[in-house]
Amino acid sequence: MTNNANENAIESENASSRRRVAVLGGGISGLAAAWRLSKIAPELDVVLWEKTGRVGGVIGSKQIDGFHLEASVDNFITTVPWALDLCKELGFEQELTSTNNRYRRTFVVRKRRLYPLPDGFMTMAPTKLYPMATTPLLSLFGKLRCALELILPRRRSQEEESIAAFVTRRLGREAFERLVEPLVGGIYGGDASRLSLQATLPRFAEMERKDRSLIWSMKKSQKKAKKVKREEESGARYSFFLTLSSGMESLPRRLAERLESENRARVELNREAVKLEKASDANGANGDGGWLLTDSTGKTERFDAVLCATPSDAAGSLFRSVAPITSEVCAGTERTGTAIVHLAFRNEQVKRPVAGMGFVVPPSEGNGLLAGSFSSFKYPSRAPEGTTLLRIFVGGARSPDSLTIPESELLDRVLAETRALLGVEGEPLMSDVARFPNAMPQYYLGRLDAIRRLREELDATPTLALAGNALEGVGLPACVKSGNDAAEKIAADLGISAN
Repeated sequence: MTNNANENAIESENASSRRRVAVLGGGISGLAAAWRLSKIAPELDVVLWEKTGRVGGVIGSKQIDGFHLEASVDNFITTVPWALDLCKELGFEQELTSTNNRYRRTFVVRKRRLYPLPDGFMTMAPTKLYPMATTPLLSLFGKLRCALELILPRRRSQEEESIAAFVTRRLGREAFERLVEPLVGGIYGGDASRLSLQATLPRFAEMERKDRSLIWSMKKSQKKAKKVKREEESGARYSFFLTLSSGMESLPRRLAERLESENRARVELNREAVKLEKASDANGANGDGGWLLTDSTGKTERFDAVLCATPSDAAGSLFRSVAPITSEVCAGTERTGTAIVHLAFRNEQVKRPVAGMGFVVPPSEGNGLLAGSFSSFKYPSRAPEGTTLLRIFVGGARSPDSLTIPESELLDRVLAETRALLGVEGEPLMSDVARFPNAMPQYYLGRLDAIRRLREELDATPTLALAGNALEGVGLPACVKSGNDAAEKIAADLGISAN
């Protein structure tokens, strides 16, 4: 990978007949886009610019005193194929690691105690009735209100609805505050009263539209899933979540290495695009002059197509003169930040251990924590034997000051809450803090219309595409899909069919 664009001058477009495509951003969306583009259109000259000195964006892995830490993403979901398929393409089959099924439980904090999430509760609807009837997380009234969901009529309006309004309407206020709100907070880090259901979790709106009751719909889906599982032929079986034994950072690293070693694309680090404009000549793709990109050093290059996979604020700035609606949507995307605090202890220091994957925290607890993960239970290889590794999430819309207060103050705050929850004694063997300001786009009400207008403008703007987590999904698989889709748009705009 080229660390300084000026060290290796790029061959002039006049010296090559190959059409040139710029991919902006070396996070997983941009890397996936470059990979997909190189597969469906190997005749293109693809160049990826990354403004920092490394690829991967927020994805980062490191080792400290025998503990394996993941700075942000520590796994990916397998119910959608995009991340898993990419890992297979890159030869990661032997490194795919499933979560430990012995510790599948998730806990919910209530009054500084950890209670198991009712078995079968999936984000915002139960698949089993008995665990809901016996959980100590809900009062008798709360349980009866949940049961009422079975007979409630469906909503007729097709307007966007917030997650808070939807869940309160279907399951009641108590179920929302004690079960759904902490789960959603752990995923999005946003304000559930503003998050759009249709933009974040549209399948639940579809359940109500199609089956009326979420409970009946979930039970029907579970029955169908069990039937499909019984009918499956023998072969590889993967758990709900997977990680890579070498660390999640190995995914973007291998992508970048393969792109360059196989001459699929050039990856240029420490190169930031600061200006994008239409070229004036008439010799480019599709009868126009293509695009002019200027980097932070003032160097300008022409490309036949540009695929932008930068954070939304940077994309908004770049698109200002060439795609004003897209620029407005990107610049107007509200974002929150999060901090991830790792703490390690000897097992005997944890006086109230719980065997599970992790826990979520309702806002009503008032401690600023979003969620926590028991990494040493989830993936035992992440910690030395006899130790407990915790991964605590703070910040989001709930506690924005977590991104700005001194690191020592943040550690003290998290450690105090950890002691209260788990009875931890003494000082941690190891601690680490990773902070990501403004890294989480929020799909607030009005998002669907904004994305529709953005898509319409980009569809009408040949050889320009956008990818990233600000579009239609915040997880790793959604980012990979976003990159794939943007690559296919660029190929189609250049007259290349994606087989």
